[in-house]
Amino acid sequence: MYRYLVFTILLTSSVSFGQTSEESPIKFALYSPSWGSVANANLLAGLRLVVDNQTLDQIRLESIEFISDVESSESQQIDINLEIPSSSLAERELPYTDLLSINQCVVDTLEETWRLVEISNYTLNPSVRRLIIQDTTAFRIYQCVSSVKTRWVNVEGGERFSKDEWILYHFESKTD
Repeated sequence: MYRYLVFTILLTSSVSFGQTSEESPIKFALYSPSWGSVANANLLAGLRLVVDNQTLDQIRLESIEFISDVESSESQQIDINLEIPSSSLAERELPYTDLLSINQCVVDTLEETWRLVEISNYTLNPSVRRLIIQDTTAFRIYQCVSSVKTRWVNVEGGERFSKDEWILYHFESKTD
């Protein structure tokens, strides 16, 4: 029985490792001054999108659709239509879109003392944001995972791409 259990666990692990999806060649991050702000001037201030085209082709990022996991909320699509040269960065200011109330983890996290810093399709650590954390008891990081569908077009060839992928909502908190 013990051998069968170990074999089943190993087989399940190797199958799941073989099914990992390929990383997206289009990396992006969204920021908003309204997240975690108490000033009325910053409420619904808009979104800033930064995109890293890691392909060898010029692309046009058409849209990112944020999939809702909250029963009473619909998915939110952000139309972008931003051309990005190969192996380059680009950014765009976008109107504010509520990307917070469509994810239950985010809703629950915002009820606590966390502040949303960014949403991205790559992992983030403090060194990326040029933060030096000397006292980890005074600074914490938390993340919620969600799903998106990213759509882009190869500008030269006209080939369309669509990728179902995960994103992370990155939170930070400073305890008193």
